[in-house]
This record gives sequence, C-alpha cells and structure tokens, in this order.
Amino acid sequence: MRQFISKSANETIQLGKKLIDNLPKSYHVILLNGDLSSGKTTFTKGIGKALGITSVINSPTFTILKTYQGTKTLNHLDLYRMDGIGLDFDLEDYILDEDAISVIEWPSQVEELIPQKHVLVELKWLNETDREIKISTSDGNSDWIKKI
Repeated sequence: MRQFISKSANETIQLGKKLIDNLPKSYHVILLNGDLSSGKTTFTKGIGKALGITSVINSPTFTILKTYQGTKTLNHLDLYRMDGIGLDFDLEDYILDEDAISVIEWPSQVEELIPQKHVLVELKWLNETDREIKISTSDGNSDWIKKI
C-alpha cells in the first residue's frame, strides 16, 4: 500500500495517469472507494488521459456505465445509486473484460463480480483541494506501486 496527499484536482489526475502508466498487464479492474466529492471521477480522468482518451470523462452516476475508447477501452462504472444490480444489468461483461480497464466507483454494490486480482484506490476528502489517496492491490503485490 502506498499513500499520497494530492493538493489539487490536477495532482489527482496525474496520480491516476501514473497508476495506469505503471499498471501491470495482469490487473484490469480498479476499485475506487471514497465519500461523495472525494475525487473518484477526477482520478478516473487521469486514467483516461493515460489511455489516450480525448473525450470528456464525467461521472456515470445516472447512466451507471460509460465506455470510452483510447489505446485501451475504459469502462467507467458508478454504482452509487444501485443496490445489487450487477447481474441484472449485465455489468459482469464489462467488469470481467480483460481487454479493457474497468474502473468501479462504489464497488460494494457488485462484490460478487469483482475479480480476485484488482487494484483498490481509497480517496478521502481532507479539504476543498486536498485528498488523501491510498493505493493497494488485492494480492499484496505492491512493488509496481512504488514507481508511481
């Protein structure tokens, strides 16, 4: 696990970009945990930037899922308003797509669909600009995180 303090939205975006720049190919699911306004979608913008996505990335709170095309597909899921809907909405196909990066906000809504190997990013609101961001992996492999 590695902890960061982001002092701005731009730093949060850069951290998301650095995560993807160093992400081993064996990881394709990134879970984002944090309260409302903690920076989950801002972090996802950095992921999109690293994947060469030029379209605007915004929260799919009301649409559940947005898919973006870049050097690799980005599946961005925001499950804040959902409760156990993963199987009903066929989200499994998006979450388990190993040819894409799947970013899941509020992942507790689909725990049964999350692959055993994933990255966990925990974001905490500190003040208007600052965020505490912790990055860890489900399998304890954190050597690559040191490069971020």
